[in-house]
Amino acid sequence: MITLAQLRLLIEGSFSPLACECSITGEHWLTVKLYHPVSGQVDLVVSGLNMSTLQTAESVASLIEELRYELQCNSLQRPDPVM
Repeated sequence: MITLAQLRLLIEGSFSPLACECSITGEHWLTVKLYHPVSGQVDLVVSGLNMSTLQTAESVASLIEELRYELQCNSLQRPDPVM
């Protein structure tokens, strides 16, 4: 079982230089917020991720790829993307 701390380290390491906040709401729902560490500008917030589906390295890697895709789609609409 992957803990929230481990999950956060994996996600943060994948999106540097962006900052990351991972929090659990309720019993099993994860929210991931990626933002610029200096300006605080939020680049992506994803809520409602089921923690029970993030118990393997493969499932976490899949989540990271999905978040990268979403972040890239959001960055295309900004004139100065961070990544």
